[in-house]
Amino acid sequence: MLGKINLVKLFSLAAIIVFFATFVNKVFASDIIPIPTKPQQPIITPASPILNASSYILIDATSGKILAEKNADEKLPPASLTKLMTLYIIAGALKNGSIKLEDPVRVSKKAWQTDGSRMFIKAGDEVPVSELLKGIVVASGNDATVAMSEFIAGTEDAFTSVMNSQAKQLGMNDSHFTDSTGLPHPDHYSTARDFAVLAKALHKDFPDSYKLFSEKWFAYKGIKQPNRNRLLWRYKYADGLKTGYTSEAGYCLVASAEKDNMRLISVIMGSPSDESRTEDSMRLLTYGFRFYETNKLYDPGTVLTKARTWNGVKKEVPMGITNEMYVTAPTGQFKNLKAEIKLDEPIYAPIQKGKKYGTLNVVLGKKVIASRPIVALSDNQEGGTWRRINDSVGYHYNKFFTRKVEKANNG
Repeated sequence: MLGKINLVKLFSLAAIIVFFATFVNKVFASDIIPIPTKPQQPIITPASPILNASSYILIDATSGKILAEKNADEKLPPASLTKLMTLYIIAGALKNGSIKLEDPVRVSKKAWQTDGSRMFIKAGDEVPVSELLKGIVVASGNDATVAMSEFIAGTEDAFTSVMNSQAKQLGMNDSHFTDSTGLPHPDHYSTARDFAVLAKALHKDFPDSYKLFSEKWFAYKGIKQPNRNRLLWRYKYADGLKTGYTSEAGYCLVASAEKDNMRLISVIMGSPSDESRTEDSMRLLTYGFRFYETNKLYDPGTVLTKARTWNGVKKEVPMGITNEMYVTAPTGQFKNLKAEIKLDEPIYAPIQKGKKYGTLNVVLGKKVIASRPIVALSDNQEGGTWRRINDSVGYHYNKFFTRKVEKANNG
C-alpha cells in the first residue's frame, strides 16, 4: 500500500515537472522565428577574387554585408575619390535649401588655377551649381570642385574642416582630408572601407543626386568630356560612382551596380592601371551578384515575440526591431537561415518603448551572419502591490522548477 502511495506521488511530481517544464520553456527559451523560404537550388560559393590592387572591398549596400575584402582598413591616398565627400556635402546643402541648382557661382582665381583634371571654367565666370555638379561628377574637374567648396564654406580650408567633421559623423574613422579634390598630401588619406560607407550613405541619403553618377558625357562651352568610369560602358548594371588617379594613389574606383533589386558597392584603391581597376571592379561585382542574394526579412515594428514581463501592468510586451532588416546570404541558402531571439532575462517593469531587451541573430549553420537589437514596441508601467507580490512568487516558483528540470535533463 505504501509503495502504491509513493508511486502515485512520484507520478504526480513527474506530471508537475512536465507541466512547469513546458511553461518555463515557453517563458524562458529563445524563440525561433520562421523565415519565408524561396525554393532555389544551393550552389557552391567559391572564395572571393584575388585582385592586383593595394586594397579593395565589396559590400551589399542594403544589408551592409561584406562579401570580399583585402587590406580594407589600410590608409591610402584616395586621389579624386575625395570628391565623393565633397559631393556628399554639396548634396546636403541642396537638400536643406542653403543652396539651389540655379545659383550662380563666381569662379575664383584659385579655383581656375587648380592643378589636375578640369572642367575648363575661367576666373570671373559665373557658373550655375547644376553645371559645376556635372563638372565634378563626370569630368572630375578640380576647378569646379574648388569653386563649389568656396561657394559653400567661403574658403577651401573651411570646407575641408566640414569634410572631416562629416566623415566622423558617417563613421569614416580612418579618413582625413586636407583639400576638396584629392591632390596629394601626407595628411590626406582614407580607406576602402570608409569609402564603402560613404558610397552607401550617398545612395541612401541623396537618391536624386545619385542619378548624376550614371551620366556618361558632359559638355561645357563646346568641350565634351566622357565619364572616366568605364564601367558605365562595359557593365550594364553599373550606375556609378567615381574614379581617382595620382601617381601616389595609383588607379582607384568606387563602383556601384544594381541587379534584381540587389545593390553592390565595390571600392578599389591602388590598382596598377585604368584597365585593371575597371576589370577588377567587374570581377568583384559579378562575383557578388552570382554567388549571393539579399532578401528582406522583417519590417520595422513587426512583433517578433512577446516577452514575459515581471511586475508590470501587462504580463507580456511585444518585442521587435526598429529598422527594416535585410540579410545577404550565399545563393540558394536563404531557406536554411534561422532567426533566433535571445532575450535579457528576467525582464522587469517599467518597460520603455524602443529600449533594447535582447538580440535577434540570423544563423546559417552554426554561424551568425546578421544581428539586430530587439527592442520593446510598447511601454509597460510597473503594476500595483498585488501584481508585484504575485509576480515575485511566480518568478521564484518558475526559477525553482527550471533548476529541477535542468537537473532532470542532465540525468
